[in-house]
Amino acid sequence: MDKHLVAAHDDVRFHLVVDPHRKASALSDIILGGQDGLVNVLGVILGVAAATSDPQLVMVAGLAATFAESVSMAAVAYTSTLADAAFYESEREREYRHVQEVPHLEINEVRSIYAEKGFKGELLERIVTTITKDQDVWVAVMMAEEHQLYPVDRKVALRSAVVVGIAAVIGSLIPLAPFVFLPVGASMIASILVTALVLWIVGIFKARLTVGRPWKSGLEMALIGTLSALAGYAVGVLLKVPTTP
Repeated sequence: MDKHLVAAHDDVRFHLVVDPHRKASALSDIILGGQDGLVNVLGVILGVAAATSDPQLVMVAGLAATFAESVSMAAVAYTSTLADAAFYESEREREYRHVQEVPHLEINEVRSIYAEKGFKGELLERIVTTITKDQDVWVAVMMAEEHQLYPVDRKVALRSAVVVGIAAVIGSLIPLAPFVFLPVGASMIASILVTALVLWIVGIFKARLTVGRPWKSGLEMALIGTLSALAGYAVGVLLKVPTTP
């Protein structure tokens, strides 16, 4: 069998049993939970600190935001993963119906997909014949190549929720830590600097594992996260509580 035909067939078989984006998804979960916890909790504690200058209130608000945020993010990760799985399954069922009811149209779609990849002539027809003689492979091709959708394991939903939740807690505690050891004024500056540094490191790490320029990715994440959190500080300044004489 032609090596190109084998490669095309094996690639589809791979998508039937393995999600090629699983590692990327795990990294995305960690970054999503950690970044969200960092930015949101920093915004909350900066706002409370600017409004009251009371370290106890800052800690209470920060911890409340930490655990509320982590539970919320975990729930969103869980339900969104289940929604992705349900959507994939509904689209796959639709493709099975199309293969059974209008096979000639689906065959032409497979031919068009591989023709666009540069295959032609006898080799193209052999690829189309090989794929369309196995209904599972046929549907997998349509899902992966036409719809850009891949199988989502429902068991991953719980794992995703746990990863996002834990990452959110860890990320949330980072900007809160300086308030345990330093006065409020110094803690605000330290918290901003520490958060910006962590976001910068996360941005670099993400770029090295995926694509992009590490320094640019780190700078963008640090700037966007810090500026977002400073919105909380601005609200705190505007709604500052008068000091009791």
